[in-house]
Amino acid sequence: MPQSLAKILVHIVFSTKDRTPLIDKPIENQLHAYMATIYRDLDSPAAIIGGRPDHVHALVSLSRTKSLSEVIKKVKGESSKWIKTKGIPYRRFFWQSGYGAFSVSESQFKIVEKYIREQKLHDDGTTFRNELRGLFRKHGIDYDERYVWD
Repeated sequence: MPQSLAKILVHIVFSTKDRTPLIDKPIENQLHAYMATIYRDLDSPAAIIGGRPDHVHALVSLSRTKSLSEVIKKVKGESSKWIKTKGIPYRRFFWQSGYGAFSVSESQFKIVEKYIREQKLHDDGTTFRNELRGLFRKHGIDYDERYVWD
């Protein structure tokens, strides 16, 4: 095949350091838009970005020339630097060091997109930890609690 083609959909999730609720209403839309620009510039366009005050979800089409870890490192680094310029409340903003990434089949795209769009509706007392544990179970990921949270 003379041409390389790929469509790799990934649901990416990561939280603020110590799950500190710093993604408030005044900054949320700007942050998500800024992150979308970074994903796009990395040839990994985001179909949707959403979340809650302590974490973010993104559904992206991963670049065929960049690794997942490279894309996430760049998005987290650049968005963290950017948000710190947005005022005193954000000067201590950091992302957690890790992330969750889950493959998404084309047949599940709309379901994951809706899940991310309705993050605010999921605010049923479920913590980020429990939400992530559920994603780990759903995707059959073994994990050790000692190394997941920071």
